[in-house]
Amino acid sequence: MSYEESYLYRLRHSAAHLMAQAITELYPGVKLAIGPPIENGFYYDVETTTSIREEDLKKIEQRMRELAKLNQPIVAVSAKDREDARRIILEETTLGSGPEVAEYKLQLLDAIPEGDPITFYDQQGTDKQGNAHRFIDLCRGPHVEATGEIKHFQLMSIAGAYWRGDVKNKQLTRIYGTAFETKDDLHQYLHNLEEAKKRDHRKLGRELGLFIFSDKVGPGLPLWLPKGATLRETLNDFLRDEQRRRGYLPVVTPNIASQRLYEKSGHILTYRDKMFPFMQDDENEVFILKPMNCPFHIEIYASDLRSYRDLPVRLAEFGTVYRYEQSGELAGMLRVRGFTQDDAHLFVTPSQLGDEFKGVVDLMMVVLRQLGLSEYRVRVGTRDPESTKYVGSDENWVAAEKAIVDACNDLGLEFEVSPGDAAFYGPKLDLIIKDALGREWQMGTVQVDYNLPERFELEYVGEDGQRHRPIMIHRAPFGSLERMIGLLTEQYAGAFPFWLAPVQVNILPIADRHNGYAYAIAEALQGFVPAREVTEDELEFAPVTVESVPKWRVEVDARRETLGKKIRESQKQKVPYMIVVGDQDVENGTISVRSREDGDLGAMTLAEFVAKAGDPNA
Repeated sequence: MSYEESYLYRLRHSAAHLMAQAITELYPGVKLAIGPPIENGFYYDVETTTSIREEDLKKIEQRMRELAKLNQPIVAVSAKDREDARRIILEETTLGSGPEVAEYKLQLLDAIPEGDPITFYDQQGTDKQGNAHRFIDLCRGPHVEATGEIKHFQLMSIAGAYWRGDVKNKQLTRIYGTAFETKDDLHQYLHNLEEAKKRDHRKLGRELGLFIFSDKVGPGLPLWLPKGATLRETLNDFLRDEQRRRGYLPVVTPNIASQRLYEKSGHILTYRDKMFPFMQDDENEVFILKPMNCPFHIEIYASDLRSYRDLPVRLAEFGTVYRYEQSGELAGMLRVRGFTQDDAHLFVTPSQLGDEFKGVVDLMMVVLRQLGLSEYRVRVGTRDPESTKYVGSDENWVAAEKAIVDACNDLGLEFEVSPGDAAFYGPKLDLIIKDALGREWQMGTVQVDYNLPERFELEYVGEDGQRHRPIMIHRAPFGSLERMIGLLTEQYAGAFPFWLAPVQVNILPIADRHNGYAYAIAEALQGFVPAREVTEDELEFAPVTVESVPKWRVEVDARRETLGKKIRESQKQKVPYMIVVGDQDVENGTISVRSREDGDLGAMTLAEFVAKAGDPNA
């Protein structure tokens, strides 16, 4: 059952009406616009002569509770015709306040197509003092049967919203709320919201020194700080090694290209609103800041005549692309204008398609396991037969969709089909990840494409000596590095797994005389001398030599601060391990270890610590 078909959807829709009723009683003359249920609650857009502020939400919420106790039946009323609907709006929905108050409802009525049914929902009740209360609203429903069912709700926030989403129209007040079937569900949702604030990747990104945004650089264009760049490179290295084992070949492509490339691919027709303004050089050649990498990889494939023996060809690139997202759509790292995709394109024969597609899905599962993302669902996006945005023949679309469904069945993957979610050139499989707070994110994707090889007239020489058309597989297990790092930051609340942490070990000398020992430990763990002047005497600490240690990411905090302050700051940075060194450690050739998870682990040799912590790259 979809959300739109659920009881929760009806409950939230009715809660929006209940809120509107409370507002009409508290703010006479209010103009009501629209009030739909949304993913996590509901809202209503209103225009009032007196501004509604955040502190007013409790008052509105209290009035909603009083009205809910009246248990008003919610009854559907069908207008006889358009004139009858207009009469109801002017006389009943506004309680006789007249056409000015009904401004937005009359516009909504005019937008209903001729011949479509016009319905209102009417809720009436009487309080203990005998006062009648009524609210009737133009609405197609559905709703619960009575307001008494609306028990577990809370108003959340206020925002501005332009009427019908058009900046040329008047700005209205949008009041958000949420409602649930049970008190426990509501409390869990509110708890998750508070937890989400603590985990907000934008806040943690600054605090942990991962990334920043600058007004001077522009919205949606992140600046990676050293620790964030380290985190990013760690993810790159992991996937690059995995791809190398699977036969992928690295390529690098430019950030701009001629308009002709994207005319050939079809992106100009289907994706133009997401492209930045075009640039023209002094020879009247028009260039585009690239929104995707696939046409470049196609040109690399087409640069040489391929044999069936050469296929599959797997080209991979961590390619930065640029897409013009509206400023209101930007959301930290989760929605940016410049981002890097872990992009690859496979060129395969028809007989290779199934195995190669399943190989990509296997790689995506390896990525999820490595990142500790165990909850996900699989969505297969197909084309909407009513839409004209897709390119290619029906025959190619049927073959591509069948290839994805067959692969899912062979792998035993449960999946849902989502018509209209295909790319313009082919159907796709998306992994929808559920994070630690139960929120869902679309991350990795793999797509089957018969159409771009046809548009670019790609070929290979088959076993029969004839020219044949390859099939393309587009894939990106991370989706984008920016979005994946934003998600992982919130998933782990900044306390990244040991292998992924930008700084894995922070070494804290207690006094200046312990610095040499601390740097010798750092050299042993890193495999090289730290970037500072270190004397030979400082490095003559044989007890800290460890053979065959994988390279660790280590920092030495040699500042003249108290040990307590160094420990507190290291804890705030969520470093997995701290190594404290003092006189006794230098004398005994040991280290004192503190774990982010387990606290004080006591004194041990460096070799014992390395064995206990395990492979820093695993």
